[in-house]
Amino acid sequence: MKYIITFIILITVYRDSIAQSTNDFLISGAMDAIKTDNNKLINKAQIGLEVNYFIQRNFAVGAGAEIWTGQKSSFVLGVRWYASDRIFFRFRGLIGANDASLGIGWTKPIDRNFRFEAMGDLYFSRPDFALRGGVSYVINYVTRK
Repeated sequence: MKYIITFIILITVYRDSIAQSTNDFLISGAMDAIKTDNNKLINKAQIGLEVNYFIQRNFAVGAGAEIWTGQKSSFVLGVRWYASDRIFFRFRGLIGANDASLGIGWTKPIDRNFRFEAMGDLYFSRPDFALRGGVSYVINYVTRK
């Protein structure tokens, strides 16, 4: 019985593990829901757009932009490391804002290519914390051949 339960768990995990592969692209956009430096509700917005390229199945490098209302925008360079298909850690440098962030995220597949993402980021120049949500789209290497 123990082997049957283990087999079922492995099949279930494998079914969800087709999220990304080496050479895939991940295009994503997200918006801050809560940030510690916001004094009023909907006083300012921060939107992030990025493209990540998977060098390995669980490691991606990316570039993008952070756009703030009422402030200048930043170019972003970063990396993502996926501890599992649903949990990732990221580090980003924000060029223009002269800042960096370290974050953890969770991703939930909507279908084979679309995902919902929720992330928490800690910024270093001023110790701010942000929670953000967004969507992403995986361009699979297999489908591009």
